[in-house]
Amino acid sequence: MPKYSKEVLTKIAQIETICGTDVGRNIQPLVDAARGGILGAARSLAEHPLPHVAIVTGFFLPHNNPPAAETDGIVGCAQLAAGLNKLGIPVRIVTGSPCLAAVKSAVFAAGVSTEITFDVVPVSESQENPSAITSLLKLWESMKQPVSHIISIERPGPGDDGIIRNMRGQDITAHTAPLHLLFNSLINSQKITSIGIGDGGNEIGMGNIPKQIIRESIRHGEKIACSTTCDYLIVCGVSNWGANCLLAALSLLRPEWQSEIIAVLNPTLELKILETIVYQGLAVDGVTGLASLSVDNLPWEFHARILNTVTQLLMT
Repeated sequence: MPKYSKEVLTKIAQIETICGTDVGRNIQPLVDAARGGILGAARSLAEHPLPHVAIVTGFFLPHNNPPAAETDGIVGCAQLAAGLNKLGIPVRIVTGSPCLAAVKSAVFAAGVSTEITFDVVPVSESQENPSAITSLLKLWESMKQPVSHIISIERPGPGDDGIIRNMRGQDITAHTAPLHLLFNSLINSQKITSIGIGDGGNEIGMGNIPKQIIRESIRHGEKIACSTTCDYLIVCGVSNWGANCLLAALSLLRPEWQSEIIAVLNPTLELKILETIVYQGLAVDGVTGLASLSVDNLPWEFHARILNTVTQLLMT
């Protein structure tokens, strides 16, 4: 097992702190409960001999007018896919049918090859008899280079009652493909490592955090707390940041990857992805519901500052 310098570990801890910047959700208790998640997730990727990553994303907003995918998660997915792609790590994208167009446009805007595979699960998939999920897992395991990691970014999951809810506590189960079942199927799996990235308590992976913490910290927490667990959880102020900070941590653990990763951790690229999905009418801000160049009611410039802070830390 590789040993890392104190400087590298300190920088990753600093990245985790930046990633966990609270933007008004009172997530600090969740960030504290998940501390160490970025290092664990990054090490699992950096130390794997043949990584093959499936990225799960897409949060559909059925109550929006008009209904659309939200910008958070999708942008981070595209940048993560682009970064891993540059490193020669095979990537496939997993989403539900309502979010496919937005996710595809984002990934292609990031410069990822159009040959990338999209695994799409319909919202009609039965939670009791999930044939598409079962087939997908069998496919991943049968490949010449099997899937080694599954990473969920801003993907909602169910509470203890089986209902999937948005941050307002509204039931969105009927509009959300049950991709959390992929994670449920991998509990105690020795073959596929699962990573969850979220920012509000209702996302896949938040089952790692004691329910009491989410109930006491997050508005509607008693209703929205996701019960789905993962091997490593990253809690962040905005989920897109978690994807970027995971890449940043990878660049510290594997210095030979740093130049390729820093090229992707680029606010200009991030803006291009955001502009593409917003101007095509495929995604909206998840907080305001507006087709604007913002994520979680924070303007693009705010996200650019966070990203620049991370990259400056990498280069010092």
